[in-house]
Amino acid sequence: MRLSFSDPRKPPNGAVVNGGAPLAQEPLTPANQDITQADAELQEYLSLKTRLHRALIQKLNLPTVEHMPAEQLRQEVDRLIGDILAEEGLPLSSKEKVLLTDDLMDELRGFGPLEPLLRDPTVSDILANTYREVYVERAGVIELTNVRFADNEHLLRVIERIVDRVGRRVDESQPMVDARLPDGSRVNAVVQPIALDGPLLSIRKFSKIPFNLDRLVEIGSVAPSGANLMAGMVKARLNILISGGTGTGKTTLMNALSHFIGASERVVTIEDAAELQLQQRHVARLETRPPNIEGRGEVTQRHLVKNALRMRPDRIILGEVRAGEAFDMLQAMNTGHDGSITTVHANSPRDALSRIEQMIGMAGIDLPTKSMRAQIASAINAVIQIKRFPDGTRRVVSIQEIDGMEGDIITMQEIFRFEQTGVDASGKVLGRFVLTGVRPNFLRTFEALGIPIPAEMKLA
Repeated sequence: MRLSFSDPRKPPNGAVVNGGAPLAQEPLTPANQDITQADAELQEYLSLKTRLHRALIQKLNLPTVEHMPAEQLRQEVDRLIGDILAEEGLPLSSKEKVLLTDDLMDELRGFGPLEPLLRDPTVSDILANTYREVYVERAGVIELTNVRFADNEHLLRVIERIVDRVGRRVDESQPMVDARLPDGSRVNAVVQPIALDGPLLSIRKFSKIPFNLDRLVEIGSVAPSGANLMAGMVKARLNILISGGTGTGKTTLMNALSHFIGASERVVTIEDAAELQLQQRHVARLETRPPNIEGRGEVTQRHLVKNALRMRPDRIILGEVRAGEAFDMLQAMNTGHDGSITTVHANSPRDALSRIEQMIGMAGIDLPTKSMRAQIASAINAVIQIKRFPDGTRRVVSIQEIDGMEGDIITMQEIFRFEQTGVDASGKVLGRFVLTGVRPNFLRTFEALGIPIPAEMKLA
């Protein structure tokens, strides 16, 4: 009896199942022809791969697998596959055997069916909704792929492998976890009982080549005038808050801005899952730690911000403020650590300040509203708002200077914005970047430090 299956990495619509070439741009739809046959072939292949994987685990000395040279391991896997298939009476063609060996290598040393997606440079996000469906995002557009796991246990094993490598855990007692891959990609996983239908996995891939402002200008995320303005703000050591929704590119923009931090400055970065790609040499990186199985040993962002102040930083870069660490970050900004940068989830610059205000309350500090807002106005010099549009594009939509206080209200003035003018026939958002004509107060700092002022902002 001969097992027959088509290349599992090239289903009818061209999407990747496990390994091989990048996925096709066309998402899988119920209208595809021969979908039932393709699913049957895929299930047959996954069943075979699962049986072989279990057999390999029994035959291989697993503690040595991680340290074995890849070529040596491949030869061993190839030999064992041949033996196992011969025992089961399932001869394969040489091409099918190569595909099977590739996939089993991914299972043994990598992250199984996710490996081809992680290698695909066009994929920015990977989203597994239980073992049945895996989506990816390309150029801001989410599409369904033909990648599948054998079952929820298979997906859970991959999640456990990811979190084990960074010393974290995920189980019923701790069903949510943030982690990172060896290349820096950010991972979030949710398992049962919180995830009702099975494990959920989200991966924000780490860009191999960090974006800089020139690249952001090139792809239309900001105009040259806005890019020059933001570069000057970093050089002038303004304290900057980057605001935006999920997936808008806040970390990407922070990485781009970090290029303008002086090489001689000592920078301390604080993150839940390390993903910043600062180019400076003098960078001290700190990462939070969750509690252990006994509920001890947790290190929060607030702990790290307090500790960072004892590390003689010139600037503190906080990946994202989420809770009480906002108060400590403001204290740092107000006590000589100018040029610090952080991000916050918010839909407008005004909302961003309101979120910071709420987070100060989460620190257990009982401050009058006016005093709280005075702290914010004194610490933060500018807010940069970034937005993701329906067509998948991400743009800097506003740069605002915090001007001070007027009564109990923090006053702001908008310097730069994106004005949407419409949507074309293909759904692409149309618009233009404009300088508002407001001359910000920090231009005096630009002039004093010899920082170039955007030509459009110079006085006649």
